[in-house]
Amino acid sequence: MTVRWDGEDEDARAAARAAAERRALLDHQHGPEIVLANEFAEIRVCRVETRNGSRLLIESPKSGQWVALCPFELEALTWQNPRTFSAMIGRPFGPLLGHDEEDT
Repeated sequence: MTVRWDGEDEDARAAARAAAERRALLDHQHGPEIVLANEFAEIRVCRVETRNGSRLLIESPKSGQWVALCPFELEALTWQNPRTFSAMIGRPFGPLLGHDEEDT
């Protein structure tokens, strides 16, 4: 007997959509990737071109998580203080502010 959880099919579809989106972004990579690592983490960063302009694709090979940020989102990182980043590190894989409107 195979045990399934509520939402398993939806999770699989979301994972497939995310993988396809990541592949599409990497198809438009501009320049080489940069790998940054220390004893706690490793990330890959590359510039990708979209129909809405350049994005910075940031990936964690260990977790499989990734995000593509526009210049304005990247600038917003410069507005933060160390407490913001500590809060993000203290709560991995989750949003700081609860659910996005898309999730409700």
